[in-house]
Amino acid sequence: MRTGAATGHVGYFHETAFYASDDDFRSIVLPFVDDGVAAGEPVVVACRPDNERLVREAVADPSGVVFLAGADQYDRPTEAIVAYRKLFAEYAGVTQIRVVGDVPHPGVGASWDWWSRYEAAVNDVFDEFPLWGLCPYDLRTTPARVLADVARTHPHVAGTDGSHLANPRFRTSWALPTAGPTAFEAGLPAVELTDPTPAEARRAVTAACGVARLSHDEVDDIVYAASEAVTNAQCHGRPPVRLRAWAGPSHVLVAVTDRGEGPSSPLAGLVPTDRTTTAGVGLWLTHRTCRDVIMTRDPEGYTIRLLIGS
Repeated sequence: MRTGAATGHVGYFHETAFYASDDDFRSIVLPFVDDGVAAGEPVVVACRPDNERLVREAVADPSGVVFLAGADQYDRPTEAIVAYRKLFAEYAGVTQIRVVGDVPHPGVGASWDWWSRYEAAVNDVFDEFPLWGLCPYDLRTTPARVLADVARTHPHVAGTDGSHLANPRFRTSWALPTAGPTAFEAGLPAVELTDPTPAEARRAVTAACGVARLSHDEVDDIVYAASEAVTNAQCHGRPPVRLRAWAGPSHVLVAVTDRGEGPSSPLAGLVPTDRTTTAGVGLWLTHRTCRDVIMTRDPEGYTIRLLIGS
């Protein structure tokens, strides 16, 4: 039998919480952890070092908690999903699993686009498990646009007063965000092609990589990603397809734009093709190798931005 706020719930009980002090964090997370340990449930903590320390110092029985390095667990969304699903499968037969984790965002120096999609996608991806997931966000560091996305992607919200409520701002629908160029796109692109073939895209991006300090693997990864993006645009988008690339001393950014609508599901690219019809395995591999993948809509249509390097 499930316990706590998730009593009677089937599948993934996805909850967020907002805190503005260390005391607030402890008031939300410690009962979640302690009650789970007391009930004999698997309890997993995947937080940044400062928050992990707060839990370790105050939890009643730290031996009953699995601590994962937050930086490793949340390196990129695809890897987080793969690692969590493997972990949850090891707990087959339990009545409930509890996980609290710090999802990265710009306030801690991380890109947000693909983590925003992660927060929406896991409502489906983890729903086969008896999981209670708590995603606390620090009001001192989390940007307003991130908080707005968090409110839209979590069906439940926990309060510092011990409350657990349905989230009235949760939305089951999802749409690509509208956003303009990134800081990497300053100046004229080193490459600009219209309706390139995948082979032409590979040659052009390979040439652009010549001015950046990238490893051979990084060059291979961004060339492959650019080719996949052009192929997807030709197969699923609307012409014209436009490829641009910018190269810096230690990075390459590739942007591929078409006039289509882009993916209609947050799962696109975050899970392999057997779990969604909106993204092929190529897009999934791209999310596993690039340093960042940003998907947006703007007046020109759908754009996927692929970053390698730093």
